[in-house]
Amino acid sequence: MNIEQTSLEGVIIIKHDVYEDQRGFFKETYQKNKFDEIGIKYDFVQDNFSFSNKNVIRGLHFQKSKPQGKLVWCPYGKVLDVVLDINPSSKTFGKHISVELESNIPLSIWVPPGYAHGFAVLSDRAMFCYKCTDFYNPDDEFGVRWNDKDLKIDWGINDPIISSKDDSFPSLKEYYNL
Repeated sequence: MNIEQTSLEGVIIIKHDVYEDQRGFFKETYQKNKFDEIGIKYDFVQDNFSFSNKNVIRGLHFQKSKPQGKLVWCPYGKVLDVVLDINPSSKTFGKHISVELESNIPLSIWVPPGYAHGFAVLSDRAMFCYKCTDFYNPDDEFGVRWNDKDLKIDWGINDPIISSKDDSFPSLKEYYNL
């Protein structure tokens, strides 16, 4: 397993070891001891799975008072994963990273608590998985508008499919009354 630090503090891209033969391949997506060694010392309490069609954008989501850290990967299809720094005291506040995740490339992303997260489906269909460090609480869920003009996120999609909830979130500046 190799790790790559990103421009956002604590956000890590993880390249997993893959073992291939004539049957296909095997990769280990999580082992507590190995993740402890690279500084991801969290207990995961919930696993989530989504299946989405092409051009779907989900995000940018976060929980306000009980932020979730997320270990994310794409076991089927291809997505553009986006992580946004929403901490106003951070030197990278309002900055984001985008990483393509796809089933035949053994990458995961560690998104520490306190970041907003979302993804766009680039293939015909995609499955997306993530382990969370805290429980989902619908009363604590919030988000930043996916097409906030100040964020300049290129989702790689011309005609996005967005939920009404995701389309109603404020811009980052509106959220913080800036």
